[in-house]
Amino acid sequence: MKKQFTHPIFLSVALLVILLFGIAGYYFELGYPAWLTMVVGILLGAITVFLLQLLAIFLWPWFKRIPVKVVISLIVGFVALLLLRTVAFGWPSVLFYALASFGFICCLFLLFGIWKMAKENKRKQGLLFLVVALVLAVLGYVGFSSLDGDPYTKDGEVSNSSNITTLAALGVEDPTVEGAFKVDTFTYGSGTDKKRPEYASGVKIKTPTVDASLLLPDWKGKKKKWREKFWGFGVTNFPLNGRVYMPQGKGPFPLVLIVHGNHNMIDYSDDGYGYLGTLLASRGNIVVSVDENFINAHWSGDFRGKEMPTRGWLLLKHLEQWKHWNAGEEASLKGKVDMENIVLIGHSRGGEAVSIAAAFNQLDRFPDNANEIFDFNFGIKGIVTIAPTDYRYDRQMHLKNINYLSLQGSYDSDETSFWGMRPYHRLTFSKDFKGFKAGLYIDHANHGQFNSTWGRADFGPPMSWLLNLEPLMTGEEQRKVAQVYISAFVDRVFKGKEVYKPMFQNAEMVADWLPEETYLSQYEDNAKSILLDFEEDIDVSTGSSGIQVMAENLKVWRETELSARDGGSQENNAVVLGWAYDQKHKLDSLPTYTIALPDSLKNWAYSDSLVFSMAMGDPKELKLKKKESKETKDVDTRFDFSMVVKDSLGNTSSVAISETNELAEPIRSKFTKFKFLDKQMMGKNEEVQLKNYYIPMSRFKSNVDSLNLSKIQQLELVFDKDSIGVIILDDLGLNRR
Repeated sequence: MKKQFTHPIFLSVALLVILLFGIAGYYFELGYPAWLTMVVGILLGAITVFLLQLLAIFLWPWFKRIPVKVVISLIVGFVALLLLRTVAFGWPSVLFYALASFGFICCLFLLFGIWKMAKENKRKQGLLFLVVALVLAVLGYVGFSSLDGDPYTKDGEVSNSSNITTLAALGVEDPTVEGAFKVDTFTYGSGTDKKRPEYASGVKIKTPTVDASLLLPDWKGKKKKWREKFWGFGVTNFPLNGRVYMPQGKGPFPLVLIVHGNHNMIDYSDDGYGYLGTLLASRGNIVVSVDENFINAHWSGDFRGKEMPTRGWLLLKHLEQWKHWNAGEEASLKGKVDMENIVLIGHSRGGEAVSIAAAFNQLDRFPDNANEIFDFNFGIKGIVTIAPTDYRYDRQMHLKNINYLSLQGSYDSDETSFWGMRPYHRLTFSKDFKGFKAGLYIDHANHGQFNSTWGRADFGPPMSWLLNLEPLMTGEEQRKVAQVYISAFVDRVFKGKEVYKPMFQNAEMVADWLPEETYLSQYEDNAKSILLDFEEDIDVSTGSSGIQVMAENLKVWRETELSARDGGSQENNAVVLGWAYDQKHKLDSLPTYTIALPDSLKNWAYSDSLVFSMAMGDPKELKLKKKESKETKDVDTRFDFSMVVKDSLGNTSSVAISETNELAEPIRSKFTKFKFLDKQMMGKNEEVQLKNYYIPMSRFKSNVDSLNLSKIQQLELVFDKDSIGVIILDDLGLNRR
């Protein structure tokens, strides 16, 4: 019996299992010190191996032909690893057991080396085993690390041929420059939070609690038990806790609320937006980072979206409290707040929550339980969604007449798709609304680094070990992008700074202020008159308002709903156009896509711009034969082509897209160290994300002076620049200044 527990094979298995249990314990957050949970994990690992070994010895006597000590130890190890993977390691089975097997081999050489030296006094053999163990471990580490990197860097390069004049060159102030106001910081809250002193003895202003029981009936079972034990409060007395960044001065100041997403509830998230709070406050805004950690995920359970209405409602209850303070309930804040100028900013599930809050703000009752009365109607002028969800709540928010901005990273391992563009497309404006909506897709940005405390990995260990972190921009760079766009958004919404409008239309306009990356911008306001959006029907030959569409010599012509990375819907339709021809192709038979305009849409002006959203499609869709591929030139080219306008007298003018725009290739991502894992966990390596392109009508006029812009009769996409290509086109229209 004693030999069963001292043999190197058993000891190797035991060492590996105990190490992994210790690692799992270290990262298994229960609210206790990590070293303590690690010790518990090690003890559990040792006990598990010991008990399983005893059980295996008891059950194995009839298999005498096989060395008992070998097989029993291997079975013990496998069962222990199976239990470990089920409880703590969410890795795919093949990957987990392959790496565990490699770890076992390293442990085996290590323990045999020690055995040879200590038990058999064979130092040379023992030293050899130890050297092999060390070499294998080093090679394994180096090999694992070598799987990091961006294999798509060359594909993502952008041409700078358009020579765009940036806002900085035009003398516009960088919106991340610290403002003139000194900033005070303090917290408000219940004053009784036993876990967080900043919301207990550290509060400057004590707030009442709120009853969310009608909004969150899922507060029950073990989620209720463990949360109430941890926090000391329940759903009937949620606190209103917030971190305030207050500009010194008389005011009144606009109010900005920032809310976090669904991070681990005991790894508090609300302190991660100080970089925004300090900047925006210095520029004359009251900023509050709202604490909603108590409804975040926990080992005892995740509300799985059922808490989404509560997230939005809590923001409105904070606004309600600020309204009372502003009216005189808190002397130090009386008259300090401009309650007609409010912006809500949300990250992750918080991004969905701000849309919910904006919708609830207009309602009299909670739609899921009308016994909950609403009385809000605050002056919410804009919302910003950072890497948001848009599917957690089982209702879709259809907003109207509110400014909107959404930011998304291409390396977001948590929310791998740009869900923020779905509320963008649902958002509508009345004719007299002066606001705008914008989206920005950021290459090499992830989910967590928009919060300064969440860290570089979007998953916690051990899952984070599988992530490909090398291509990511730094946290400082990623938060710089957020500062540039959110600060400019706030200034434009609250102060009417239209000098920042071009940066939302085209990110190249602020290249001086941003990290060097690829950015895809989308933008719309009432100055944009859309001719084709491909949403009206299933007829590819017609558009709205009497527009007729024709195409010739195209290999691909279809309208489609755009898919998200995981196969879900982007809730947006577009047209896909593909072409291919050889160098000898006659110019009069080039592929074309022609849009005939009715009389009501002909009156264009010199100051207008032709605008459309576009992305490069998949060349595989052309289904070229080998012979065709050889005959085409520049097979790996992008998608440059000419836009031709024609007036009622037959005058035509042509401008190549690349003359006034930088052509951006698709942004591709490698989220993990293994491609098969990317496909299994994240979906496709790219997602169709459109970018706005602009061609000033003055450019057409300067090419052909006789062109009559007030009588434009036809638009034509002529694919005369690149002999092979596929484009995805949407929202073609006219931008009127």
